Amino acid sequence: MTLVLLYLVVLVLIAIVLFALGSVLFGRGESLPPLPRDTTATVLPASGVTGADVDAVKFSLTLRGYRTSEVDWVLDRLGQELDLVRGQLAALRAAHGIDDDDWGEHRIEGGAHALPSTEAEGEA
Repeated sequence: MTLVLLYLVVLVLIAIVLFALGSVLFGRGESLPPLPRDTTATVLPASGVTGADVDAVKFSLTLRGYRTSEVDWVLDRLGQELDLVRGQLAALRAAHGIDDDDWGEHRIEGGAHALPSTEAEGEA
């Protein structure tokens, strides 16, 4: 019984020494102050959002995934940016008398990130 108690005391002392050593090496557990309410560390430029900006977006992780408010904010900003760009494009097309149908052969089917179709691969 004495031997078990001695092992237990030695084990607790080793744990205390390892904890103290870890605290000294890695800091005292101080955390950054929380962000003010209704703010986020997620960043997008005020205008001119590029693909690289979207790729660089990072969301805070919560217990069940990403923080919904940050994802909603980014999607709202991207939606506003797309609406602005499409409005400017429509104004330019109207100013130069270009019809939307004239751009049909240059349009990417399925979006810019769509996988190439098997027909296009067969032609190449």
